[in-house]
Amino acid sequence: MQGTLNEIDIRSILQLIELGQRTGELLVETTSPSSSNSHSLITHSSPTLSLPDQLFWFVFFINGKIAYAADSRSSNLGRLRDYLRHYKIDNALAEVASPSMSMTTPEYAHLWLLLENQVLTPAQGRNIIQGMVTETLFDLLSLHQGVFNFEIGSAIAPQLTTLEIASLSPRIMKQVQQWKQFHPHIQSPDQCPILSNPQALQTSLPPKAYKSLKHWSDGKTSLRQLSRYLNRDLLSIARAIYPYIQRGWIQLLDSNLPPNRAISWNPPQTQTHIVCIDDDRTIGKSVEYMLTPHNYQVTALTDPLQALREVFLLKPDLILCDIAMPQLDGYELCAMLRSSNTFRQIPILMLTGKEGFIDRVRAKLVGSNDYLTKPFDETELLMLIEKYLTLK
Repeated sequence: MQGTLNEIDIRSILQLIELGQRTGELLVETTSPSSSNSHSLITHSSPTLSLPDQLFWFVFFINGKIAYAADSRSSNLGRLRDYLRHYKIDNALAEVASPSMSMTTPEYAHLWLLLENQVLTPAQGRNIIQGMVTETLFDLLSLHQGVFNFEIGSAIAPQLTTLEIASLSPRIMKQVQQWKQFHPHIQSPDQCPILSNPQALQTSLPPKAYKSLKHWSDGKTSLRQLSRYLNRDLLSIARAIYPYIQRGWIQLLDSNLPPNRAISWNPPQTQTHIVCIDDDRTIGKSVEYMLTPHNYQVTALTDPLQALREVFLLKPDLILCDIAMPQLDGYELCAMLRSSNTFRQIPILMLTGKEGFIDRVRAKLVGSNDYLTKPFDETELLMLIEKYLTLK
């Protein structure tokens, strides 16, 4: 099932998945309004919600229920760290090893690692997933234009909880409608409050309330982060500060740039073309999201047989190739490319959900330069690409 949100809205898509008791993944994409793609999304004059450009969301379903949901910004673990902060364990992520489980979503993998290490309780884990799903659906149900693709597939595993669409969707739709009352003073959950008239606020508020407001209104903490830290829904946060925004005592700073972009990295001066071959659309989109801001052109291909033809036309500077794919696996594809003079010297990096010695040896034997274990973050990906493009 695929199409545009001009043809069918998100709520109807969710209902169809629920009625069909489908298991799989929904991918919804937004692109820059200036994009030449005919499916370009979001006009920032929308009275409902202002969101960053070139953003995509993914929702995992099990038998018509939602098991997990996120957007492309979740890969840097900032959202998970925010939720952990509520339990005063946000530093725990730095103390645990990288997850070895085969998952396409780093955030979900790290959440499970915290559960396995008993840093989080199952009840806390379920509460965090419910918050993640709720805020993701809030953004999705605010969209009026976009492109979507639902693919039937295996369930995300391991599984902690599932949420009923029938009870969740109407409640979030009501929040989306109520959000409109704050426009145009509040336009995005990513906006950050800062005090513009602290004297007036201090006079009007009880000391404890003013101290709390002053602490959080630093111009760097977004409304959505506040809802995570305080374990309160986004609407309650917006409603609490709205009167003071109207009076001009609090201002909102725009923070629509994705987090974790301040990486020590020297992007190429001329655009470098990278092809990512992976039958999981989420991986391809994640790679595109991570690399595009660093002046890379990324082409994501999901069909390995088609990819074998496409790469000869595209002539990329580097290839990222998944190992476990239907019809033609990454080993076979890499060996075929290496048999051609065109790709004898092109760096090929294998993407794998395994860390076994035999898998690494086999990847080397078919001619790959290196491998990257899923889930990987932006820094890992950039460092490995820089290494092999420098040597090229």
